[in-house]
Amino acid sequence: MQSVRLLMIGLGNVGQGLLTILIEQEQSLRQYGLNFSVVGVNDLRLGSLADPRGLSLPDLLAAAAQGDLNRVAAEKKGLSVEDMLEQVDYDVLVEASYTNLQSGEPATGYIRKAVSSRKHVVTTNKGPIALHYPELQSLAEQNGVRIGFEGTVMSGTPAIFLGMNWLKAAGIQRIQGILNGTTNFILTKMEEGMEYAEALAEAQRLGYAEADPTGDVEGYDAAGKVVILSNVLMGHSIAMGEVDRQGITHLTSADIRDAQRAGQRWKLIGTIEAVEGTIRASVKPRMLPLSHPLAQVMGATNAITYTTRYLGEVTLIGAGAGRLQTGYALLADLLSIYRRESS
Repeated sequence: MQSVRLLMIGLGNVGQGLLTILIEQEQSLRQYGLNFSVVGVNDLRLGSLADPRGLSLPDLLAAAAQGDLNRVAAEKKGLSVEDMLEQVDYDVLVEASYTNLQSGEPATGYIRKAVSSRKHVVTTNKGPIALHYPELQSLAEQNGVRIGFEGTVMSGTPAIFLGMNWLKAAGIQRIQGILNGTTNFILTKMEEGMEYAEALAEAQRLGYAEADPTGDVEGYDAAGKVVILSNVLMGHSIAMGEVDRQGITHLTSADIRDAQRAGQRWKLIGTIEAVEGTIRASVKPRMLPLSHPLAQVMGATNAITYTTRYLGEVTLIGAGAGRLQTGYALLADLLSIYRRESS
């Protein structure tokens, strides 16, 4: 049985989702020959703990729910992230702090430090992967470690795994996707008869949209995912500013009705397409015929369609967010790293 020591940066919904799965699936995970322990946690709101013997996962979950990690027994408390990266003996950095799509910091610095110290990294943070993937991947290769980032695009739905491990050799020519569940939920509700403002308020009430929904409704979140998909699957490094981006805030109920009368449906679609040796990337509302597989994806669900040379179109539909769903993405990356090491 191989012991894997995790250092967790961020213990919000995603981190708590991972802990829940590790607790519930402890026995099942032993079939992989792996025993996961958490030797350090740092959360901007909840506090900081470290213990080389491992922290109690149930106690961590309970303390997170109560808003104070100091309730958990630990050898060290109050360490900064920088101190933890230096002083805690760990195998994998689990990076699930807040996303910054302007600079990628501070998460990029944490990941850079970990891989430079020959530690694996798993992350759900779009900022570092969208803005600094080529550099971070090169650094990881130089140090013989891996960076897992499945959860950055479609939560635990394996969009990146499918693209990298099954479809890349099929010759991916175009990627189109519904990559933001909040906007898809809003458009669904508008089709049911709500006005935009009413649908947005409902999305906020249900927790799909933030109090400031700009990142979702103006297409920034989807644009970050488009950049990641281009960098990772299309072999072209592009910047956020190269994505032709438009959100959904200009769409009206009349637009929705016009599409319905035409047998079509509005969706916010992220697109990456190889054209004459270059990449065209966009995030825009598009009217899709109802026969299109993406047109049938409703509510907060995400979907992605790969157009390939040898397999034609392949569509994957699944959750694009959620505590357990995104927590599972971290676990899937961990299993991928250690299964490859043992093979």
